[in-house]
Amino acid sequence: MILVYYLILVNLAAFILYGMDKSYAKKGARRIPERTLLFWAWIGGSTGAFLGMRLFHHKTLKPKFFVVPVLMALEVVLCAFCLVQNYSLKTSSYDVDLGLSDDIKIVQVSDLHNQFFGIRQSVLLDQIEAIDPDIIVVTGDIVDSTHTSYSIAMDFIEGAVKIAPVYYVTGNHENRLQGDKLDKFYDDMRASGVIFLDDTYVDMGEYNLAGIADSSLESFDAYPAFTDEKPVVMLAHEPDYVSLYQSLGADLVLTGHVHGGQIIIPGKGGMLSPDFTFFPELYEGMHSYGSMTLIVSRGLGNSVAPVRINNFPELVVINVT
Repeated sequence: MILVYYLILVNLAAFILYGMDKSYAKKGARRIPERTLLFWAWIGGSTGAFLGMRLFHHKTLKPKFFVVPVLMALEVVLCAFCLVQNYSLKTSSYDVDLGLSDDIKIVQVSDLHNQFFGIRQSVLLDQIEAIDPDIIVVTGDIVDSTHTSYSIAMDFIEGAVKIAPVYYVTGNHENRLQGDKLDKFYDDMRASGVIFLDDTYVDMGEYNLAGIADSSLESFDAYPAFTDEKPVVMLAHEPDYVSLYQSLGADLVLTGHVHGGQIIIPGKGGMLSPDFTFFPELYEGMHSYGSMTLIVSRGLGNSVAPVRINNFPELVVINVT
């Protein structure tokens, strides 16, 4: 959404500047420099610049401004590419054997970051409903601390709880937020039926479903390590705390945070983590550490970097047997 907001603003600004310059020309007032007008076209405002040229009949005969429609065509192609890359939902499925007598299907949603998937998140919710999960787990960053919209997050929550029970742990972006709005958001989530698993766990019958708040990863002491009595499915936001998850007796850990490395380079992997680690080892997929399985979701939204390349937003489905 950051990229969409940027393009709207920069094109609106370019359109206004071309109109202002035309008005100044008619009045004989001091003009806006041509390099400034072209600059706004070069930084993504070429559509607004082109519309300004046509509507105000301005700069249409100047040779140097012939570049504007060329830039607009490139901008349209680039925007279409980015929209496909950032909004085409993909589903990744993993099979994990925990020795359960009754199979369960888990849908993992991670790093939504206020991304918009249809009116009231209908595209995302329809895809989850078609999977028919037994539970839905949300592994942090459902909101974004830089462009926070609790309403977009609640659209997802209100739809998700109608599909299956929803379990939630916080991520680093929730940790950056505070105040009455965040408290109300949490209250609304709980009222809708969401079960918070920050630093707690629930007995699901054949297995334990445990959670760790992102703020507790550095110094976790909320509950003791689990015994081997029954399998443990653990929810956490960040994948790099493997030794902690192992020490707590986790058998299956579901995480996100890395956004698939933003740009996935074939043969090299995800390029950059949110912590500014280049080519992080854990950026997507299923990984084994002895008897423990770690799954890293590429997530659904973006934060600092507004564009994914070769890295479609991902729903994760885990078939546990």
